[in-house]
Amino acid sequence: MASVRFADLQSRPMEFLDFTSLTFDEFQQLVPPFEEAFQARMATWRLDGKPRTARQFSVDKNCPLPTPEDRLFFLLTYLKTYSLQVVQGRLCGMGQRKAHQWIHVLLPALLAALRTLGDAPTRSQAALAQRLGVSEADVAPVVTPLEEERTPLVAAPAVVPVSPLVPMTGPHDGASAPRTLLNRLRVRAARKRTIRSKMSCS
Repeated sequence: MASVRFADLQSRPMEFLDFTSLTFDEFQQLVPPFEEAFQARMATWRLDGKPRTARQFSVDKNCPLPTPEDRLFFLLTYLKTYSLQVVQGRLCGMGQRKAHQWIHVLLPALLAALRTLGDAPTRSQAALAQRLGVSEADVAPVVTPLEEERTPLVAAPAVVPVSPLVPMTGPHDGASAPRTLLNRLRVRAARKRTIRSKMSCS
C-alpha cells in the first residue's frame, strides 16, 4: 500500500506547510518533546490502550510509523485535514483500526508536548490575555466563551419546537413487511435468468 511519509515532503516546504500547518523548523522544534511524551506514554500503556505488563515498546520492521517524525507528521496531517480515519490510514499505509489506535495514542503526546513548550491551547480569556500580554477586554471580542461561561441574554423558551425531520426518521411499517426468501427455488431461478441475460451479448 503506497503511503505519504515525512521523508517524502521534508524537501518540499510549501507542501509540508499545507499538510501540517507548520514550517519545517517549527516541526523540528516540536519533535523532541513530542517523542519524549510519546515514549513516556508507551512505557505504561500498549498501543491498544491496555496497561503494559511485559515487554517494553519497540518499533518493529512492520511498524507503519517507525520514526518520531513519521508519528508527528501522521497526527498533524490528521488534525489539519480532519479526514475520516479510514482515509488517514490509507494515506499513511495502514488500516482504519490501526489509524484509530495511533490517533488516540498520539493526541495526548502532542498535548503534553505543547504544554511543555508553553503552546497548548488556553481554556479561558484570562489565560489567553496573560499569554498575549494584553487585557481581558482586548481579547473578549475574538473569543467565544465556553458553554458554561455563557449567560443567556433572554430566557430559553419553555417548549423546544420539534424538528421537521423527526417524523421522517421514526420507525415505520417497512419492518413488518413479509420477507422474500432468497433461497427459494423460484427466486434462485429468476436470479439466474437475470444474470444470464446481463451476460449475453445482443
